[in-house]
Amino acid sequence: MLHRLSLRVIPSLNALVTESSVRKRKRLVMLAPGFIAFLIYRLLKLAFPLTDPFILLSLSGILASVTALWAYRMGRQASLHQIWHDDGFRWVGWVVGWIGFAYGVQLSLLVLALLKVFVGYDFLLHPDGPGMMAIIISCTSVTRDAFEIGYVRYQQQHDSSVLTFPDGTAFRQFVQMNPSIVARWMGLAVLVGIVGALPLTLFGELGDHQIVHALLVSVIAACMGNFAFWVATDPSRAWWNPRIPYGWWPKLRFWAWPCLTFSVTYYLVQVGMMSFLFRMEFNGLLLSSVVAGTTTTVIALYAYYLGNRKFIESQLQESIPSNLQSCPFVMSILNKTGITDQTQPLAPAPLEPSQPQQVQ
Repeated sequence: MLHRLSLRVIPSLNALVTESSVRKRKRLVMLAPGFIAFLIYRLLKLAFPLTDPFILLSLSGILASVTALWAYRMGRQASLHQIWHDDGFRWVGWVVGWIGFAYGVQLSLLVLALLKVFVGYDFLLHPDGPGMMAIIISCTSVTRDAFEIGYVRYQQQHDSSVLTFPDGTAFRQFVQMNPSIVARWMGLAVLVGIVGALPLTLFGELGDHQIVHALLVSVIAACMGNFAFWVATDPSRAWWNPRIPYGWWPKLRFWAWPCLTFSVTYYLVQVGMMSFLFRMEFNGLLLSSVVAGTTTTVIALYAYYLGNRKFIESQLQESIPSNLQSCPFVMSILNKTGITDQTQPLAPAPLEPSQPQQVQ
């Protein structure tokens, strides 16, 4: 779900996909997939045992794959033939396989776990309602994100330079270029997540309640992610320095969204995998510690990366005149020649925008 975080947290991407005209088109595109997914679910229910979680999630992934390709095409404003020619197999495969199938399955697991943990509506006991909701919500969410990614790709090719494309390439390069930073935050996040969840064992039956565990772990992970993000936005300060020069209101908003929201999301996806794919009961100190450590680590790393990208882009915007920023040709030359790398020596060098491989 890093692409979703990137689209909303990185200023240049958020500005593109939240324009008034783009939001209107996106709303229209999102109308059909949920209704069509509902009809397909009702029809396939007559022929397939959709009470089986594997079959349901497979159906969700397939529908999400088709939906992602269609929504990407709508945002990209090009025919499938042109998309295949310009973007290539790797790019189309990423849209269909990751934004479509993998993301759709994750969202379905999220919905099933959310209903089980917070509502007590267990898919294994009452499969029809949760299954239908999982299909509809995943298709609708995939439509939204694939459309936005397609529009960003359209802008990247036609109107503006996109420094950070939300395909995960920049994150992988960040990890490779900064192994010590990554190791430091991973170690700290795992320690905080596990130690923070241990006190639940002292509360008896209350500590064993899954809602209590979900909320506590999510709050801890959100605090860790919030701290990592604001530290990354000002690399001139020591990483452990608590006096980060930002007001309390921006910190509180970022803690609530996306840190807390996505902490709950990643927690529930893990619970969904254990409950519906592996049929494991969520109990025991070891399992709780693994989920807590994983959630905190993922949120902390993603938040630090996003803060780093926000800092780099803000430095680049300040160092290059606005009339040159609006020229994709000039920005592309600056990125390729490495001139923009000198905008801030204390930060990791800006990464070159990822470009899809073209089919020869």
